[in-house]
This record gives sequence, C-alpha cells and structure tokens, in this order.
Amino acid sequence: MPDLSVNLAPQNPSGLVLRNPVAAAAGTFGYGTEYARIVEIQRLGAIFSKGTTLRPQRGAPPPRLAETPGGMLNAIGLQNPGVRAVVREKAPVWARWQVPVVVNVAGETVEEYVAVARMLDGVPGVAGIELNISCPNVAAGGIIFGGDAALAADVTREVRAASTLPLIVKLSPNVGDIRLIALAAAEAGADALSLINTVLGMSIDVRMRRPRLGHRTGGLSGPAIKPLAVRMVYEVASVVDLPLVGVGGITALEDALEFIMAGASCLQVGTATFAQPLTMTTLIDQLAAWMEREGVRSIGEIVGAAHPR
Repeated sequence: MPDLSVNLAPQNPSGLVLRNPVAAAAGTFGYGTEYARIVEIQRLGAIFSKGTTLRPQRGAPPPRLAETPGGMLNAIGLQNPGVRAVVREKAPVWARWQVPVVVNVAGETVEEYVAVARMLDGVPGVAGIELNISCPNVAAGGIIFGGDAALAADVTREVRAASTLPLIVKLSPNVGDIRLIALAAAEAGADALSLINTVLGMSIDVRMRRPRLGHRTGGLSGPAIKPLAVRMVYEVASVVDLPLVGVGGITALEDALEFIMAGASCLQVGTATFAQPLTMTTLIDQLAAWMEREGVRSIGEIVGAAHPR
C-alpha cells in the first residue's frame, strides 16, 4: 500500500505526523466529538478544532449562515467556551484518541494569543496549534494580523516563544500579496502554514432589502473559492520551504490532487462535510487507490508536482 503519512512539523522536536493528509477544517467539525458517531474520526489525518479564545465568546448575531452559488457565507463570530473549558472538557477526550487534534487559536491582541498558547502547551490531547491570524488586532486599530507582514511576524514570534507545540499559522486570503505574509510567518518561527481562510463576502436579501447575515458580512467558503486557494498555495509554495495545509472548496479527489500538486502536504475539508459528512473518509480511500493505480509510493512524490522542475 502507498504511504499516505505526512509530517507537518519536521523541524519541531515533537513533530506532527499524520497517518494521511486528509483533515477536518477548523470551524466546520466542532471539537470532533460532535461527529464521533457519524464519521470514523480515528481514520482522519487530523482534526483542527473550532477557533478557541482566551475567554468565552457568545459569537455573532443570527442569522449566521447563508447559502451562495457554489458556496456558503458564515459569520459565527468565534463562538466558543474559552480555552480553560477546552482544556478541562475536550482535551481529556482527545487524549484517548489516535487522531491528533490541533487547536485553532484566535485573539484580538498578541497577549491573548500568547496566553492561550501557554495554556495549551503540554496539555495531553493537544497535538499542535493553528494560529488564526485573520482576527483583528485591537491595539492596531482593527487591522487583521494576517493583513500586515510585520503584525503577522510579531504574533507568530511571540506564540513561538510561548509554546513548544507544533505551530501552524493560518493565512488570510484578504490581502494584496499572500507571499509576503507567508514569508514573514515562516521567518518568525512557523512550523507550517495553512491557507486559505474564508474570503470576505456579502449577500443581500432583495425581498427584505437587508443583508442575509446578522453581521452583514461573512466568510465565503466552498467550491467557489477553490481556484483562489489553489493559486495561493501554489504561490506560497514557490517562496517558502515549509509544509503547507491547503483548504478551500475540497469536495472530490481531483480537488485534493490539485492542492497537493500545487504544493500542499495536507488538506483540510470543511464546507463539504455539511452536505456529506463522509467526504473525508471517502477521500482517504480514493487517494490511496489513485496512488496505487498511478504507482505513487508516497504523498511526497507528488507534493508540488505542478511546479516547474
């Protein structure tokens, strides 16, 4: 059988080895416990938990979801019980699982990110941190950390100093040149990069003459953003030498192969899970079968295959 395993943190002493490259995307799979009776979660490469903050968050006002052609808008507002509750209630469950769980971390200041990272460090069941730098930096007037190379470097550097866990920095697509942000995060100590997050969008109910979302704007996900995500993975793969996690509109085997050949070592599946919860396990089987059929012995042989030799 072909080798589907990947290491998302080869430079970190702890490493982050996944049995296969198919993972659940943050914010779409809860804490994994919600799907445990529906999906064979132990077969997954990893689970990226929903966004976790220092203190509990009530989230955005409803409505929070709106369907769009080829995708979905969401404005959840990082509703979560806070890091202390996650450590107390979720981590002990994860510690009994085989599938590694990476906690998605969010905050409004560098200090909040650092505080959450410190509380997660060394906690059994927590395999790594996915740093969501698409959050607004209150101290900088609301500019998102992921929209400025210097801010991205600052928060990555501080979290890296505060935690020994594998650190995956999740990049925002709502920027001019994502390569600059990727380089800044890589140089500041990221073990891997995750891209992309949702694309800022809006939908208006013309009958009611008002936005469909309570927050007015929201993040667009699903097949509609896949070409953008593939392009950004391809661009970042050409300038950084770190494992990349590709996310954005993956629903079928060909989507997964596009991301891998663009330069991604790991894939996050999100919106597709809402329509078909078994998408990830199906992809694992299909990817293994494709590799065997094509004579590909390991995932590494095709990562970045679409780049000029």
